[in-house]
Amino acid sequence: MQDKHSLRRVSQRRLRAVRQFLLFSSVRLRWSLLPRWVFLSLAMNGFLAFVLLTMLRSLEMPLPSGARANQAAQATTSSSTTLSSTTSPRNQASTVSMDSSTSLEANPRRQLSYEEWIEQLGREAKAIAQQKPKRLTVLAGDSISLWFPVEMLPRERVWLNQAISGETSAGLLKRLDLFGETAPETIFVMIGINDVIRGVNDRTILANQQEIVRDLKESHPKAQIVLQSILPHAGDAATWEGRDRLLAIPNRRIQELNDELETIAREEGVYFLNLYPIFTDSAGDLRMEYSTDGLHLNPKGYEIWSVALQVYGHELLEPELQ
Repeated sequence: MQDKHSLRRVSQRRLRAVRQFLLFSSVRLRWSLLPRWVFLSLAMNGFLAFVLLTMLRSLEMPLPSGARANQAAQATTSSSTTLSSTTSPRNQASTVSMDSSTSLEANPRRQLSYEEWIEQLGREAKAIAQQKPKRLTVLAGDSISLWFPVEMLPRERVWLNQAISGETSAGLLKRLDLFGETAPETIFVMIGINDVIRGVNDRTILANQQEIVRDLKESHPKAQIVLQSILPHAGDAATWEGRDRLLAIPNRRIQELNDELETIAREEGVYFLNLYPIFTDSAGDLRMEYSTDGLHLNPKGYEIWSVALQVYGHELLEPELQ
């Protein structure tokens, strides 16, 4: 009976994974990332154009081309002024993000050694386990997850950040038990870029990632496990101190690793969130407007990631809980 029950659960996980791959796409997410003022601007400009054409047609004499151009320019200027005076949620988020960058730079936790990090994260996980909050969500990964501004994370969840700067897939695999006593609703995993930088081969990286997923499934059978793609680097535009090592890594390799990670997620019956296409330019490199140095994210980059988490949660994760 237990074997049949286990097989049924594995089957349900795989069906759920296939369904969420079909439902969620980067194109849909890109539309969701657009601020509201974009749609408002399109609507207003369309309305103004309609009114302008209606007025012109109602006149007995057509306007000279020069007057028509001036009138259109005035209408466009008026609409731009109206929009710029309205603060959108997107603009508000950007303001908060820029204010938070100072606290990120001054964060003393950056100075901790790896062993001190382990102790600190263990204490935080133990405290959360005792509190037993609803909608607990874990971030597991490296510095990219570590520096996620708290105020930019989706507010409907309680977040436990279990990331360490410079972390590798092997390191994360060894310390999953730090939050083993917690009862998270969702666990987001992003790991692998430091492995690539340090020369770890793809087979080892993927094997570690699969073991991470399996360990999490065993320790947290009720949790929604989301394996996230590895983000690209900015190539020649990068200014990170290890720039030469980045240039030796083609983003094509990272994309191929992500394809394999998606396969692992499907086979293990967990979720896969492909952030790669959201952050890349036409050449497949990380957009510098989202990055501080071509490797790490800036507040704007975290804003994009935050919206992605919200959309993914609302579209795929929350319906599964109902």
